[in-house]
Amino acid sequence: MSEPVTAIVFGAGGRGMYAYGPYALAHPDELKVVAVAEPNDERRARFAQMHAIPEQNQFRTWQEAMTHGKLARALVNCTQDPLHFDSTKAALQAGYDVLLEKPIAPTRDECVRLVRESEERGRVLQICHVLRFTSFFSTLYEIVRSGRLGRLVTVDHRENVSYWHMSHSFVRGNWRNEGLSSPMILAKCCHDLDILAWILGEPVQYLNSFGALTHYRIENAPAGAPLRCTDGCPVEATCPWYAPRLYGAMEGVPPRAGWIVTALGGGDDPQGRWKQLEVSPYGRCVYHCDNDVVDHQVLSMQFPGDVTVTFTMHGHSDREGRTLRWDGTRATLYGDFSEGRPYELRICDHGSGTVEVLHPESGESGHGGGDEGLMSAFLRTLRGESVPHRTSARASLESHLMAFAAEESRHTQQTIDMAAYRRL
Repeated sequence: MSEPVTAIVFGAGGRGMYAYGPYALAHPDELKVVAVAEPNDERRARFAQMHAIPEQNQFRTWQEAMTHGKLARALVNCTQDPLHFDSTKAALQAGYDVLLEKPIAPTRDECVRLVRESEERGRVLQICHVLRFTSFFSTLYEIVRSGRLGRLVTVDHRENVSYWHMSHSFVRGNWRNEGLSSPMILAKCCHDLDILAWILGEPVQYLNSFGALTHYRIENAPAGAPLRCTDGCPVEATCPWYAPRLYGAMEGVPPRAGWIVTALGGGDDPQGRWKQLEVSPYGRCVYHCDNDVVDHQVLSMQFPGDVTVTFTMHGHSDREGRTLRWDGTRATLYGDFSEGRPYELRICDHGSGTVEVLHPESGESGHGGGDEGLMSAFLRTLRGESVPHRTSARASLESHLMAFAAEESRHTQQTIDMAAYRRL
């Protein structure tokens, strides 16, 4: 048995700590984390303890880590979006193979430059498009590519972001403001755009987009709503986004999701969480934040063969997940990849009228098993093994170009000729 791949992790937040780090603990024969860079003292210490990282390999910043030479074979980059370009470029130049959390970078130019850097240096740069490695989307891929639907005619794909996830990440949280992170269509949906490009097998020809920030604005605040939910809100009993309720900062009220509590901090005690909400961005009224990303956006696309595709993203859903419909000349396929219910693919045959229902496995890790599948694929790539559905940095770039083109179309109200756009 070969030695495990050694890795350094940049960023011990939600993704580094709970999505990718656990793979090393579950598969110590495949991966060993030997160093970490994380500015938050508590998170850095906890991550280091989990992975038995010696003190000399614990760093506050990625820059500090890079001054100590190459510490491992690979680097898992889970920093915030604005840090992706500089940290990944430095890692590639230092000889690391890199697994990079999506998006590649917040700007088109930076994305292209990182892809070229990896190619010129012959380093692996794999983007965390985890959906490719789920049973659900790999099954969808096989069905569509087998021809079972006949000639593909049209596709409708929806990214339904729940109201509480929207408020946590894109109104109160790290991805709320384009100047601080990325456009929402890039930060949230490059997963989905990657899936469409991957399954359809050819690049999009034309694209246009519309969208706006409609609801989470100061003019929509209820009368008397304070700047923070903890300051006594007159509509707290009926407001869906009332932070103490969402984060479990009320006695006897469980949090809406465990991972948002982890991001908040404050531990298991409702009083501790309440104190965090008094000072944290997550305690702000959703109508009194510095957010500017859209809360709904739609893309209309044409692919080769006259295949038309619509993609809708919005932050007002009752549940979290993706729903889809693929129509071909012989069958229609419906899909539901939503949290809290079994994943389902339903194939309705036009000729016989029969309906086949499939329930792909959800997997043990996040994103329907995609987090673990991604890590496995990355490590197998480094070992020189053949990996089905592996995506290169060049292939991942396509979904990012689609997102940047969508933003250009949204702002200019013009249809984008993607062949010309790629040449810019």
